[in-house]
Amino acid sequence: MDLSTLPLRMKKLPRDDRFHGAPIPWFVAWENGIPEFRALSREKYRQAIKLRLCWVCGEPLGKWLGFVTGPMCVITRTTSEPPCHVDCATWSAQNCPFLSNPQMVRRQEDVPEGFVENVSGLGLTRNPGVAAVFVTRSFEQFTAQIGGKGPLITMGEPDHVDWWREGRHATRAEVQESIDSGLPALLETARLEGKFAIEALGKTLERGQRWLPADAAVAASHA
Repeated sequence: MDLSTLPLRMKKLPRDDRFHGAPIPWFVAWENGIPEFRALSREKYRQAIKLRLCWVCGEPLGKWLGFVTGPMCVITRTTSEPPCHVDCATWSAQNCPFLSNPQMVRRQEDVPEGFVENVSGLGLTRNPGVAAVFVTRSFEQFTAQIGGKGPLITMGEPDHVDWWREGRHATRAEVQESIDSGLPALLETARLEGKFAIEALGKTLERGQRWLPADAAVAASHA
């Protein structure tokens, strides 16, 4: 975790001495004065949407919005977490232990009672191996009709998408590998919704290809 590149707004966040002074994101829920990184604050979720506050630092958003998400969410343009400042999103994608380390897995045990992750819709709990910063100017909220029936977000037309793996720019091959491994679960979700959902998925997969890295050489040139 490179704290020397921490965005100015994130420097105002409280730090966790258990993890070498790592910033504690604004959205994190607290239990008895201790942050529970696996759980979000439902109240802050509502504030982020209503007041257009950055999901990571909690300060007002500007024109550009950065969604930290995985490749399947880029394909469907659907996510469960509100947007961030682009620099807050980028730092998180580069430095968050789960997002930057493909070998990390979600710990499900010993989550404090009453604290849950955002489980709206049929989310994929795997580590996708790559993280995307989806940059757009708009989003819309809607209610999931299957799975966890709660709020989800449709991300607007992207201006660009930056891809990260292990703190560096990801290659097209790495992103494509992640998409291929996550596709069976996405197809299963589409089957639950019916024939038209399967057809729509095919179109979104085709549309999403334009936002993958051009090739390994181009990705490396930006590192």
